[in-house]
Amino acid sequence: MSNKTNCRDCCTSVETMVRERRPGPVRTVDWGKVALLIAGTVVYFIGILFEYILDVQGVDHVLLALFLSSYLLLGWKVLLRMVRNIAKKQIFDENFLMGFATLGAIAINMYAEAVAVMLFYQIGEFFQELAVAKSKQRIGDLMDIRPDYANLKQDGALVKVVPETVQIGDVFVVKPGERIPLDGVVLDGEAMLDQAALTGESVPRKATVSDTVLSGCINQNGVLAIRATQTFGQSTVSKILDLVENAVDKKAPTETFITKFARTYTPVVVGAAVLLAVIPPLLLGGGWMDWISRALVFLVISCPCALVVSIPLGFFGGIGGASKRGVLVKGGNYLEALANLDLVVFDKTGTLTKGVFKVTAMQAANGFSESELLEAAAHAEAFSNHPIAVSVLKEYGEEIDRDGINQYEEIAGHGVSVNWNGKAILAGNGKLMDKTGVPYIESPLVGTKVYVAIGGVYAGCILIADEIKPDSYALVATLKALGVRKTVMLTGDTPQIAEAIAGELKLDEVHAGLLPQQKVERVEQLSKQKLPKKTLAFVGDGINDAPVLAMADVGVAMGGLGSDAAIEAADVVLMTDEPSKLAEAIKVARLTKRIVWQNIILALGVKLLFLLLATFGVSSLWEAVFADVGVSLIAVFNAMRVMKR
Repeated sequence: MSNKTNCRDCCTSVETMVRERRPGPVRTVDWGKVALLIAGTVVYFIGILFEYILDVQGVDHVLLALFLSSYLLLGWKVLLRMVRNIAKKQIFDENFLMGFATLGAIAINMYAEAVAVMLFYQIGEFFQELAVAKSKQRIGDLMDIRPDYANLKQDGALVKVVPETVQIGDVFVVKPGERIPLDGVVLDGEAMLDQAALTGESVPRKATVSDTVLSGCINQNGVLAIRATQTFGQSTVSKILDLVENAVDKKAPTETFITKFARTYTPVVVGAAVLLAVIPPLLLGGGWMDWISRALVFLVISCPCALVVSIPLGFFGGIGGASKRGVLVKGGNYLEALANLDLVVFDKTGTLTKGVFKVTAMQAANGFSESELLEAAAHAEAFSNHPIAVSVLKEYGEEIDRDGINQYEEIAGHGVSVNWNGKAILAGNGKLMDKTGVPYIESPLVGTKVYVAIGGVYAGCILIADEIKPDSYALVATLKALGVRKTVMLTGDTPQIAEAIAGELKLDEVHAGLLPQQKVERVEQLSKQKLPKKTLAFVGDGINDAPVLAMADVGVAMGGLGSDAAIEAADVVLMTDEPSKLAEAIKVARLTKRIVWQNIILALGVKLLFLLLATFGVSSLWEAVFADVGVSLIAVFNAMRVMKR
């Protein structure tokens, strides 16, 4: 009975912790605000009905009460924020403009117009907030990868615990439909994993014994027993969540410029409105009410909310649009830098190539067949764990009879010598052939060459090379089409291999034989070649290239899943090993930039036009309201386009 009670208490505790740590849903509708908006609108239209439609006479006090009630229902928050900001000496913002203009309108008996300003301003604000909430909800849906619990194995039983309590080395079980809570290695079981939330790829990946699996993936079928290799705080899911949550805090230069612009712009237009109300009547004489009315219209039109709201929303939408494609951007500043790329510098291994050695060619000689050549080489390399030996054995693919192998000798810097079934076999580089006096033909192929001799006779050459990713060809071509002026490859590999790969991919420049520090120096030199107001991106695997990733204008990590260095050092993380994701990220960044500048030009253009109309008395307060709210809504809906692409 006691055990059952403890178990029930434990489950209840876990469920309580899950509820506490899980973020609440993003509210798309503030029903309190909607209720006030509806009430204020109803009261306002009753006043309009009495004054303009029914033309009721002798009820001025009733009309005043209706309009003032409506004004307070719709505008009390604006007035409160205005007073608070004035108390904090933060005077010039949209709250001040709205409050000052509408109170002025009431003072000159323009009641209906004053309420209309607040009504349409609130409608505009409502739609803006709705758009922002939906944008956040979409990113929340895309990145809804936080696991709620882990089925921890304890004393032969499964105990449901919060992931933060699982330690490295603990074993947990993931059932069908559950999300993997921590990074780990599969000990038992087989299943298909849905990685869409991490990589943007819809095709499930098979996981079996000894495979590394990442937190955030969903187990589609089967049961997996997994040993944790990271704590929850260091796991992939935590790093991604932290990256996305902090991304919107890093403003792009355009956002920063608009913020500074608005701070200067607002007091300037307030001063201009005051001058408009005072100077013409003093110079021309009389007409005070007309010029005050024009000044109030001027103030309403000048409100910069379309800029202040839609521009951050545009960059936020761009970050969401990129994450939808499996590209994580750490901030709007990096998104804007991606849109301005002039030079793209690549690491080779693991970025443009697969980073895995593979037999790519065989050249048999002296009557030996390719199968005999490969068989002899595989038996010669049977006891070695060198990457070259592993690739030869993998290509051979058959069971090695080690009982027939003897007299194994590894010759440092040369290769190996063995006796297999009475035949002397040599496998190594050209220096081994020279050392043992075996005449051979040097292969012209580019890559690591394993020369093989059987019984003192040269049998041929096996070429081991790092394969180019098929996606790399498309990436380089697309970058050129997108206007990237120069593509460069930096590698620690030999010049011969590097130049061959660069030639195949049609890169503009290649620098080989570089140490990590030399890569940093080379990037510094290349950075001086970029065009004014343009940027340089370095694309690497995020493991050995952290210094270069950190110093480039945009550090892009390839295949960032599971790589601590990638997520820490890079500004942009491509969540798969597909280089073409970089081109997709650039397209999203450029669309975002285009939309942001469309909004800037639209808002400033329309405002300038109506400010001129207001100055000459052509625009009324009604038109001013529609101009301000209309521009704001158009800018917001335009900004949302990037999320839909």
